[in-house]
Amino acid sequence: MTSLVSFKELSDKYVICAGGFDLGQINGVEIDTATWQVTHLHVKLSKSASEDLGFKKRIGSSTVCVPTSLVSKVGDNILLNKTLEELTLHPEISECKYY
Repeated sequence: MTSLVSFKELSDKYVICAGGFDLGQINGVEIDTATWQVTHLHVKLSKSASEDLGFKKRIGSSTVCVPTSLVSKVGDNILLNKTLEELTLHPEISECKYY
């Protein structure tokens, strides 16, 4: 069953990895304009996630693009189906080019 949510409802939700690690917060999305489907979530990384994933910046936080295929559940938080360790090896996790 599909449910629709607005970006406003997703914005600033916490993204939690499998195993309970706080990855960060949603601050944007990527949309495929041919299908109008959300393909990636922009996640502003927590300080520890930024360091663990190797995206540490000197000023501010990094924002990474997380494929929506990694989302297992959306509720009060957005839960991923991968642990932090699995995300470090995932080929589609990259720094968002829009930030």
